[in-house]
Amino acid sequence: MLITSSTQQFISSKLKTMAYLNLIRYKNLIIIVLMQYLLRYGLLVPVLNYYDVSPELSDLRFGLLVLSTVLLAASGYVINNYFDVKIDRINKPDNVVVGRQVSRRTALLLHVIFTITGVFIGLFLAYITRKENYALMFIVIPGLLWYYSTTLKKQVLVGNLTIALLTALVPFVVVSLEFATLARVHGSAILHSEACSTAWFWTTGFAFFAFISTITRELIKDMEDEEGDKEAGCRTLPVEMGIDYSRTIVVILSIASIAALWIILFFVPQLRESYISWGYFFLFLTVPYLLLALKMIYAKTKKDFTIASGLSKLIMLMGILFILVARTFFV
Repeated sequence: MLITSSTQQFISSKLKTMAYLNLIRYKNLIIIVLMQYLLRYGLLVPVLNYYDVSPELSDLRFGLLVLSTVLLAASGYVINNYFDVKIDRINKPDNVVVGRQVSRRTALLLHVIFTITGVFIGLFLAYITRKENYALMFIVIPGLLWYYSTTLKKQVLVGNLTIALLTALVPFVVVSLEFATLARVHGSAILHSEACSTAWFWTTGFAFFAFISTITRELIKDMEDEEGDKEAGCRTLPVEMGIDYSRTIVVILSIASIAALWIILFFVPQLRESYISWGYFFLFLTVPYLLLALKMIYAKTKKDFTIASGLSKLIMLMGILFILVARTFFV
């Protein structure tokens, strides 16, 4: 069957588009957007309405916050792919984007564009909320992501902790920006209100879950990429301590996460009195965590670690979607 030139152009254009989407790791960006939108409209706004407080941050400005977060995350993924070409040629030879489907110069240009645009939007948000520490945060994060790609990721646990902390920051900034805006309108008293403490309580829980689940996934990825990391001189936990030791850490983190979830379920009245929460914790969090622990115990091949990495992503997604359950406590 003959393929027309227009069909060839369409296929080529589609492949090019997918190359750019893979370069910025669009699936991770979708999770970031989902987390921030669910946290604001699925939890924060209902909590504020529950305490008769009207949100003051406009939808447009919140959208700018999400855009800035996504742009800075995308810039981090691009520069990480830029510096990881040698490692990826060993670990994922079929998935190398930079230098094949996207030139190194184009990748670097995209990183610069994403970084400048993300920082500019962040500085604007810092200005309208009169929060100087926001300005510092939006300036430091791109530098930290660059340093992570070149240095931190090659150190034992340091890179893992860096990414986990940045992931935990994603939900925190949503609530922080809203209350900074509320404080400008209602005064600092709003920061000591029950609405504020409730919002921060739930946000801290989701941020901590994001932190732990990210560390777990990062360690699994290190085991998955152990061969290439060793060749590149990266001192990751699997390279330094071995696969068995790293596997044990992941299993311990998984079991500890299950224990922490059920302790929280027992001690938080709203959760304890909700049958939906019991079912959700068991089916969508505990069972996946147990499957992950079992998979890690018997994992031997690269494919096994890839499956485990997918399970860890599913767990993070399920943790985010629990916001929809938490929302029912305030409506």
